[in-house]
Amino acid sequence: MNGHFQKLAHRCVLTLALLGSFPVLFQDHGLAQTTPAPITARPGWVIKPTSLDFATLTARLEEAIKENKMGLVTTASASAGAKAQGIEIAGNKVFGVYRNDFARRMLAASIPAGIEAPIRIYVVESADKKSTLAYVTPSAVFAPYFEGAGPDLKAVASELDAIFVKIVEGATK
Repeated sequence: MNGHFQKLAHRCVLTLALLGSFPVLFQDHGLAQTTPAPITARPGWVIKPTSLDFATLTARLEEAIKENKMGLVTTASASAGAKAQGIEIAGNKVFGVYRNDFARRMLAASIPAGIEAPIRIYVVESADKKSTLAYVTPSAVFAPYFEGAGPDLKAVASELDAIFVKIVEGATK
């Protein structure tokens, strides 16, 4: 065998050896059947258990975001992704909420704080099919950036705190 084919054969053997170890990564490890730990109080978190099912709470949250003139910037849902692969897990969805005027003010006060936008709201479904809404207050999210930031960062955080309270109230009423 010439050098080129020898290298190619060696790479194929290595690739096959590596692939032989990968099935463990793709096995169902029973994760879909486990009951995750519930959301519990952490510093800066607001946790609002509800009697609403997942679909109702997520729809109400989207409406409350609009009613409070905020933007739904991002969404992510592991349960939707799992469902697309034929796996059922408890509902969960993260909503990224923000608005451009707040973004401009935040960045004028602290460029590093920009990593935290949008502020996230998390909806999770429990085994009894009721859902919980949780988020970290904007003041807690931006607190690590207050030192060295312009004074408007605290004002932005405080204004957002009040808006997020209204969003949660609207979604869970």
